[in-house]
Amino acid sequence: MADEEISAALTPYLQANPDIEFLSSENRRRLAWMIGDVQEVVGINYLVKCMAESTSAGGDGVLRCYVGFEPSGKAHIGWKVLALALRRMLDSGVNVLIFLADWHAWVNDKFGGDLEKIQTTASYMEDTFRVLLGNPDEGEGEGQLRFIYASEIMDSGEYWARVLRCSKNMSLQRVRRTFSIMGRDEDSSDGDLSKFFYPAMQAADIFEMNIDIAIGGMDQRKAHMYMRDSADKWGWHKATCVHTSIISGLKTNGARMESFDHKMSKSDPSGAILLHDTPKKLRKKMRKAYLDPEQSESPVYELIEHIILPEFGEIVVTPNPEYGEPSTWTDLQAFKKAVADSTLHPLDAKFAVADAISAGLADLAGFFETNPDKLDAVSDIIGNR
Repeated sequence: MADEEISAALTPYLQANPDIEFLSSENRRRLAWMIGDVQEVVGINYLVKCMAESTSAGGDGVLRCYVGFEPSGKAHIGWKVLALALRRMLDSGVNVLIFLADWHAWVNDKFGGDLEKIQTTASYMEDTFRVLLGNPDEGEGEGQLRFIYASEIMDSGEYWARVLRCSKNMSLQRVRRTFSIMGRDEDSSDGDLSKFFYPAMQAADIFEMNIDIAIGGMDQRKAHMYMRDSADKWGWHKATCVHTSIISGLKTNGARMESFDHKMSKSDPSGAILLHDTPKKLRKKMRKAYLDPEQSESPVYELIEHIILPEFGEIVVTPNPEYGEPSTWTDLQAFKKAVADSTLHPLDAKFAVADAISAGLADLAGFFETNPDKLDAVSDIIGNR
């Protein structure tokens, strides 16, 4: 990163966290790369302290980043947003843990509570993230990738003691307010006590696995704040929380998905981008995407901001030759202005987005074309949609 990019990423945090100024130039660069393209960072002071003192929750100086997923269906575009953020973590020497929350999905009634189907889907998710992250080295070291299933840690008595501690002194009203992390409203689970333990389980996961950075979409913010409150109560280390943006449904202006794991592919399949959509299907979906040239907000622009520019640094618009020459854009505001003043036709803008998304998914498509078994198994479970 250039010095001005590092400064732009870190300046918003300097007043509240002046110790950032005393990090080495390399650690300032690492920190800026980790957080430079996310919507929010909560508790950055903990991460700065770890970097300054070469320590971590595990006591060995290896920073550990965690993201949890309920295995619940096929991959959609929200996974791409998180994958780009996780790739930055790997590039910065952080150990990345993808936590496959099979028992959490069971609590949340995924696939009717069929644990075999949940774990089949989790295995497909492993392969998906390996490809999305560029097949990094796997292990427990710096810059390596790990996968852990919830069922691997739930035999520990210490884990369940943590769950109870995370539940202690938390009111039912407070727990209800976190139900959105499951894609549920506050009154949805009065007949199922297990769901009231879900937030405590999610908090306990982070403490049990010595996590330094908890990452997720903005939909996970309530769960992460619950975790941080538990840390205050029990004197445990308080992981830094990094929150990425959530992409709107294609047909709406600002009506965001509730969760990367829940709503996008189920409420309106034609308004959602699945990572297995063909280039032709992506163009068909993008043709119907909301884009008003007079408005600055659109899911089309969100895809450019949070996926295409972070991945490629540019977007290329290629109209039919009779309507103009190809053009390359590196600045979103200039792109919006060109659509607004008719320099760019909205349909050409949409197709440019579709083609760029397809290019970013080419490796994934190639992998599952050669290795179709796990994707086929998930298709059999959920229906071929």
